[in-house]
Amino acid sequence: MKKALSLLMASVLALSLAACGSSANTTGESASTADAAETQESAAQSTDAAGTTYKIGICQLVQHDALDAATQGFKDAIVEKLGEENVDFDEQNASGDTANCSTIINGFVSSDVDLILANATAPLQAAAQATSDIPVLGTSVTDYATALDISDWTGTVGNNISGTSDLAPLDQQAAMIQELFPDAKNIGLLYCSAEANSVYQCDVIEGYLTEMGYTTTRYAFTDTNDVTSVAQTAADNSDVIYIPTDNTAASNTEAIANVVLPAKVPVVAGEEGICKGCGVATLSISYYDLGYQTGTMACQILAEGADVSTMAVEYAPNVTKKYNAANCEALGITAPEGYEAIAE
Repeated sequence: MKKALSLLMASVLALSLAACGSSANTTGESASTADAAETQESAAQSTDAAGTTYKIGICQLVQHDALDAATQGFKDAIVEKLGEENVDFDEQNASGDTANCSTIINGFVSSDVDLILANATAPLQAAAQATSDIPVLGTSVTDYATALDISDWTGTVGNNISGTSDLAPLDQQAAMIQELFPDAKNIGLLYCSAEANSVYQCDVIEGYLTEMGYTTTRYAFTDTNDVTSVAQTAADNSDVIYIPTDNTAASNTEAIANVVLPAKVPVVAGEEGICKGCGVATLSISYYDLGYQTGTMACQILAEGADVSTMAVEYAPNVTKKYNAANCEALGITAPEGYEAIAE
């Protein structure tokens, strides 16, 4: 009887130990499985964060030095801040055709890009027509109120659009003309009538020049086809010609130079690219820096969740007086102290 009881107790103890061992193994396996699942989920989240690719559509009106520099600055800022592997740029050029701007922008909308860069006024206007949802940043745009027909301008567009302005102070540009050519009487304003921002610049600087005692006359071309003939008329009737920041003029500086230099009529330009091609002096901004500034705004929208509707339009922080050494020499003009020669 004692022997039987001892065997029974031993069996119960063995079964109890086995059960405990089984329970411990089951708990261990569950913990390992949970840890593995958590690790996989964490890894997946890290991959998603690192692998985010932002699609950015870039519509540039035309190829020339200023706009090219703005686009490059924009891209460099974004790559520097977000990483090249996280950005997919769709960069397209409208070749100076407004209709092409609409086609390009509509393509970006159909592709559901994350952000649109509108480089110049016509692409900005096309983007404003094409989407009210996708964030749009303009650059190389002189006056947003004029470009977007905003009557009560407060510095912020207030919808899905913001960006940077390439407007150098027009009162300082007028003062530059007076500084360089105090004895001039007739100032010709040469610009493209199809560019709203060029019209705006001429409206403003004409007021300053008139106050200074100059007589101003406008000479407007409609496109590249009549640049030469209109420039010739301006040269025939002007002591000095002023060309605002104008994309059509920037694309036709050689044609303008072929008229004004033989006629010995100096051109003061609104931006460096035009001055380099056909002018003698300009109050210059850095379009690369302007584009970079725009790229920084894009990163704030894409990566930091900034609300584009509350972002004020920004301006170039610095302006520099520059002169075209070759054209000044050809026209017998000596640049005053404080002017910087435009790099060849």
